[in-house]
Amino acid sequence: MSIPDPKEHLVDGLGRLNEQVLHKLEGLSEYDLRRPMTSTGTNLLGVVKHLASVQAGYFGETFGRPFPGELPFDDDDPQLDLYATAEETSESIKEFYRSSWQHALETFADSDLDSVGQVPWWTDSEVSLHQILVHMTNETARHAGHIDIVRELIDGSAGRSASDPNIVDGYDWPVYVAKLEALARQAAE
Repeated sequence: MSIPDPKEHLVDGLGRLNEQVLHKLEGLSEYDLRRPMTSTGTNLLGVVKHLASVQAGYFGETFGRPFPGELPFDDDDPQLDLYATAEETSESIKEFYRSSWQHALETFADSDLDSVGQVPWWTDSEVSLHQILVHMTNETARHAGHIDIVRELIDGSAGRSASDPNIVDGYDWPVYVAKLEALARQAAE
């Protein structure tokens, strides 16, 4: 068994997360992709737009390679990167996400893990590519979890991807949920 190159390992891991994020959008209506599912407005397209925005910034401007498109950050609307506007289509947001990843791949090709960049919006702004790869992997994994839950709330769909469901197939979920509810009530007494 060969040990993978650390940079390749990090990039592959983040790439898999990117694929899983996009997979969670498949088969849903425009309404379901956009509708707020939490009290703070969390919605699928908004989370993907946010991830595309930060991915484009961290692997772009931070390493002297500004993303070629406009990023949705606005002082008048600090939530602009967290929802799809009426003018934005689901396809345009998915393409933004794919483009931000392609731009990141170009940064990785031109940089080593110890390449230094500057994050303009951080107080301690000098960073390495390694730090930002870990940061974006954590950020993407965190938001992929949000996407998992929101998708499950919309239509019951669960699992990482079509090729990796990572969930027991054919399990009696209603019985399981009832068991957990009973245990929770018992613990509360």
